Amino acid sequence: MTTFILVLLAAIAFEYINGFHDAANAIATVVSTKVMTPRQAILMAALTNLLGAFMGVAVAKTISSGYIDSHTTEGAAFAVSQYAVLAALLAGIVWNLVTWAGGIPSSSSHALIGGLCGAVLAQARGDWGVLIWNQKVTKQVTDAAGVVHENVSYIGLWPKLVKPMLVSPMLGFALGWLIMFILTALIVRLAMRPSFVQKWGGRMQVVSAAFMGFSHGSNDAQKTMGIMTLALAAAAASGTFHDLPAYLTHMDMPQFITAIEWPAWFHIKDNHIAPSLPLLSEPAKDAKGQFTPPLWVVLVCAATMAAGTAAGGWRIIKTMGHKMVKLQPVHGFAAETSAAAIIEGASALGIPLSTTHVISTSIMGVGAMKRFSAVKWGVVQRIIWAWVLTLPVTITLGYLIFRAFAMAHLAK
Repeated sequence: MTTFILVLLAAIAFEYINGFHDAANAIATVVSTKVMTPRQAILMAALTNLLGAFMGVAVAKTISSGYIDSHTTEGAAFAVSQYAVLAALLAGIVWNLVTWAGGIPSSSSHALIGGLCGAVLAQARGDWGVLIWNQKVTKQVTDAAGVVHENVSYIGLWPKLVKPMLVSPMLGFALGWLIMFILTALIVRLAMRPSFVQKWGGRMQVVSAAFMGFSHGSNDAQKTMGIMTLALAAAAASGTFHDLPAYLTHMDMPQFITAIEWPAWFHIKDNHIAPSLPLLSEPAKDAKGQFTPPLWVVLVCAATMAAGTAAGGWRIIKTMGHKMVKLQPVHGFAAETSAAAIIEGASALGIPLSTTHVISTSIMGVGAMKRFSAVKWGVVQRIIWAWVLTLPVTITLGYLIFRAFAMAHLAK
């Protein structure tokens, strides 16, 4: 039980750091263009992050069940240990703090996943077969007319991590460039006065910044939900919860909650709210065999990320909002809209996308549309190096931290 509490505390710490580390994703441009004051922007980002965190669990399922195989290459059963989860979280925390100290917008998502892969490899003693690379999942779905359809999806590191990691920055750059091109063409064609563009650009940027905050919450908060769900599964498999009182393992839901007809889009519906809600026990699984985060995990992660976002993250805000490109409100609107649209699409597909990569390259695309020299490519080069190093560094950190636990006879 002590190990599980440590994992839980580390997960909360990671989510809090993720909040202030990635706060710049939602508010850097709206602060740099002076459309909102820093305090107003942070408050809005915290609230929209909180709201977005409640809007689905597809990404959390990918983190908890979509990367780690339940069998080794020899066919033996394999279950992720609590110490592997703890090592993954510590690796992510270390990398986030290092990049935050340098004011470099790196990916918390890739840091967490890299740490998880490294820790699991150490637990499996170098057996790469425990990682799911590309697995096809087929599910039969019956429509209203009674016709059976096959719903095919993929899980694994290639479709859910590596491919999006390569494609999303290019997509962010291209979509940012395209939206800015369309806006520029409209401004020129309609002969809009600069004062009009400034006024309406500012108003639209408030909307796009809120959309960006919402999309960030819908994707990033779920990553820690997934790792906490994985920790619950590991603790349950080790018998940690066997002797706990019934009120700690399940909670009876009040009738007024279970009687409510929750809207289909509200993911509490997917958490099977019934007379009893799972707490400190093995998480429920969906039709694909993927773990579903319990409601209390969703609440903790959403609140923690909102609190972390409210703490700011000024080093990275300064880099993204001022050092890469000099932005006007219309540019900020284009960058935030393109990034948020991409992130929302990834969240719906259960892809734990790097929100940092997408908004950064969207800003670059918008700047390049102004003129290529508007982007300060020296700053961009530092950022890209951090992106390239994130996975190998965190895989190594996760591996070494777990081996340290093993050498201390804490983990096997």
